[in-house]
Amino acid sequence: MSSSKDQLGQVVRFGLVGGVNTGTFFGIYLLLHPWMPYFAAYTLAFVLSMIGSFFMNTYFTYRTRPTWKKFLLFPLTNVTNYVIQSVGLYALVTWAGLNTKIAPLVAAVVAIPFTFLLSRKILVPGARADAPEKEQDRSTSTV
Repeated sequence: MSSSKDQLGQVVRFGLVGGVNTGTFFGIYLLLHPWMPYFAAYTLAFVLSMIGSFFMNTYFTYRTRPTWKKFLLFPLTNVTNYVIQSVGLYALVTWAGLNTKIAPLVAAVVAIPFTFLLSRKILVPGARADAPEKEQDRSTSTV
């Protein structure tokens, strides 16, 4: 039962981190939007918020130590997120005529479940691997 409870805790913490991360992303996006094309502002805001997301998810969501290996793999989990959000952003702006200031938020909501599953797979690679990972984390340099 504690496994289900742990997973529920991770989902709740992921949601909290996602909220903070989305706010950070959106704030950066709005700051950059007047100075560059909307898609360039979106991309830069996405990259900067992804770095923050890595640290919030390792320390808070999954309660694991950040390592260089995880840091380098974490962007791979966000490739799917980026593609889903980018296609969604483009479709919402181009085809649906949604305002470029609102469209990134709508696209981000659609990508949430994918991001959770992929980040969990990278940062917590399975219950049976937890013990060896913890040993490896102690010997691997942290970020």
